[in-house]
Amino acid sequence: MGFVELFLIGVGLSMDAFAVSVCKGLNMKTLNRKHALVIGLFFGGFQGIMPLLGWLLGKQFERYITAFDHWIAFVLLAFIGGKMVWEALHEDPEEVCPQPRLDLKELFMLAVATSIDALAVGITFAFLQVNIWGAVSLIAATTFVLSVIGVWVGNRFGSRFHTKAEIAGGVILVLIGLKILLEHLGVLG
Repeated sequence: MGFVELFLIGVGLSMDAFAVSVCKGLNMKTLNRKHALVIGLFFGGFQGIMPLLGWLLGKQFERYITAFDHWIAFVLLAFIGGKMVWEALHEDPEEVCPQPRLDLKELFMLAVATSIDALAVGITFAFLQVNIWGAVSLIAATTFVLSVIGVWVGNRFGSRFHTKAEIAGGVILVLIGLKILLEHLGVLG
């Protein structure tokens, strides 16, 4: 898996964090750079830790499922991406944005909640022989940057991008899962 694919996975995974960051920015009367950096660190940190944990889990079972690992990768990525699209299209607008304050306990829970998908992606990394340190670094950095940008976008432009970001992230993950499957089946070279 190359840099572009890993970067796109990072973008796809970070869309939940981006959407929550937009909400956090919406709730700031003026942009608070320190809060934006803290939000970025929480989301980026967890988006980097979770695939590493998933990779460690996947490595434990790798020898048992190498014959059908590409199907597992496809199903996990398609499910995660499909779930993101579904939730974006069926979300209650009143439940989109969390509370306006920067509560570290709440931020911790949001970071965990938005990075669960990354755990499943980390499992697929174990089967695909991905350089895990490069992958988690890129995913963490991408999420950090997009989360900080999300706070700024939310503060500046409002909630117009929330649903579009969720849909885009879901579609990216589904397409990468499909690409992995088609490559392993020999359809793509």
